[in-house]
Amino acid sequence: MPSTKPENIFYQPQGNEVELFTQAANNQLPVLIKGPTGCGKTRFITHMAEKLNRKLYSIACHDDLTASDLIGRYLIGPEGTYWQDGPLTRAVKEGGICYLDEVVEARKDTTVVIHPLADDRRELPIDKTGETLVAHEDFMLVVSYNPGYQNMLKGLKPSTRQRFVAMRFEYPDATLEKAILQQETGLNDDMATALVKIAGNIRNLKDHDLEEVASTRLLIYAGALIKSGMSPIAACNAALIEPLSDDDSVCAALTSLVKIHLPVE
Repeated sequence: MPSTKPENIFYQPQGNEVELFTQAANNQLPVLIKGPTGCGKTRFITHMAEKLNRKLYSIACHDDLTASDLIGRYLIGPEGTYWQDGPLTRAVKEGGICYLDEVVEARKDTTVVIHPLADDRRELPIDKTGETLVAHEDFMLVVSYNPGYQNMLKGLKPSTRQRFVAMRFEYPDATLEKAILQQETGLNDDMATALVKIAGNIRNLKDHDLEEVASTRLLIYAGALIKSGMSPIAACNAALIEPLSDDDSVCAALTSLVKIHLPVE
């Protein structure tokens, strides 16, 4: 979970998200980003870290993530016991954007540690050292999650959710998604148009035959494979079909859909 200062990250805005994020940063407000898998949430955060010239501390949340993973822990070295800061603590001390990706995947007792940082206190208590750190003026807390995965066991508590300025991401409209796809892969107009139509049709199957749909990320993967010389059918199978389902009948139906829209080779 190293800190990074990204460079030359392409991002195509969909609305006022750049302005909103910038104003939140200027006013030291935490940000919550909601959106489906692969719609550009992480790319957006990386782009904004570059735009605002701030380090990015990115943390992928999961069931085994502990408060110590965020804050730090005592370790044993050649010269004895020493304290090692976690990524959240480093961001608080040094300034930067601390990004908790898919925060609902973290344990509830872990997410509680961000509460004092997500209100006007902007403090991080470290029980193991007895310290209470006041966040650097350039520190910013950002969390994201996919609302489609929410259930009774996994969801943000109201006490957490209401500490954030929130923005919602969706997959880009066809025109914008085509522009993104061509920017990222260099595909020609016909092939980019076909892939975007395929993705749109697959997304219409959401909540019917598929739990997840073709994301912009997967679309870029397919485009990259095609651009590198792989046949469009094989590329779409690898990037747009097999990642979405293990059911043979569903994969066969998706293959038929793909063949309908691909331009004649």
